[in-house]
Amino acid sequence: MGFAKISQVAHYAPNHIVTNDDLSQILETSDEWIASRTGIKQRHISQYEQTSDLATRVAESLLKKAALNASELDFIIVATITPDSNMPSVAAKVQGNIKAQNAFAFDVTAACSGFVFALATAEKFIASGQYRKGLIIGAEVMSKVLDWTDRSTAVLFGDGAGGVLLEAADAQHFLAESLNTKGEQWQCLQSGNKGLLSPYSQVIDQESYYLQMDGRAVFDFTIKTVSASIRQLLDVNKDLEIDYFLLHQANIRILDKMAKKVSVNRDKFLANMQDYGNTSGASIPILLSESVERGLIQLDGTQTIFLSAFGGGLTWGNLIVKI
Repeated sequence: MGFAKISQVAHYAPNHIVTNDDLSQILETSDEWIASRTGIKQRHISQYEQTSDLATRVAESLLKKAALNASELDFIIVATITPDSNMPSVAAKVQGNIKAQNAFAFDVTAACSGFVFALATAEKFIASGQYRKGLIIGAEVMSKVLDWTDRSTAVLFGDGAGGVLLEAADAQHFLAESLNTKGEQWQCLQSGNKGLLSPYSQVIDQESYYLQMDGRAVFDFTIKTVSASIRQLLDVNKDLEIDYFLLHQANIRILDKMAKKVSVNRDKFLANMQDYGNTSGASIPILLSESVERGLIQLDGTQTIFLSAFGGGLTWGNLIVKI
């Protein structure tokens, strides 16, 4: 059995920034209302770039930083719920764009948990010994699935992408994991609903395409269920000293409450939702990449981080990684 390690990180966001004050011009809201309830001050919104464009920028950056030729890649996995189209996958487009002719490519659809699910999957590929290098990218253009007249959702989300280069290693870096799904609560968070439109179907109505969320149910699920899973993984791995917790960037109140629920110093919970909003499957890799840029996290194998994601499905997943 082999081992895998995160050897490089990168992120990218569209240039256009929409502030809370900008949103107050089109919605009945204000900077104070949004910031006090979510911690979000602004978000990046794509004006012309598709999800595959964002993911390709991240892939190119990862290759450049690692001085790696795309032909050396064995696989590319993209976590997204906002693909350019139903077919082909975003990952396939990225593979073609960067000319990674030796890599197989596919998407993972697990909403805000997507990157953690994809990273856990990729680690198993490399651990098998059959593959040595792969890109794992979270990329979203959430702005195209939002109802921009609904202030309960339009103020929360943003567009962006982040990713990592995963390579074979000589020692263990992925120390613990837990991946979970609670499908009976799927209606709490959904988007892109499609009716049956064939001439043979009995139901032909198209349900709402836009993102719909039961905010209270999702918040309660996160504080109760996700925090319990974090605490459980910490208890099982008491010998590990966690340097930083990188949680899905949904809401500052969730981070505040989560730190208390799991009895961890709040300073260990990193945050950047103030600048990006909720970028779904892209939030954790963007946060990781920014934290490396800021010097908080080193890519030298001396730190241990806890990744925790949660979202539609409902899904949630945790990884403890030496980075």
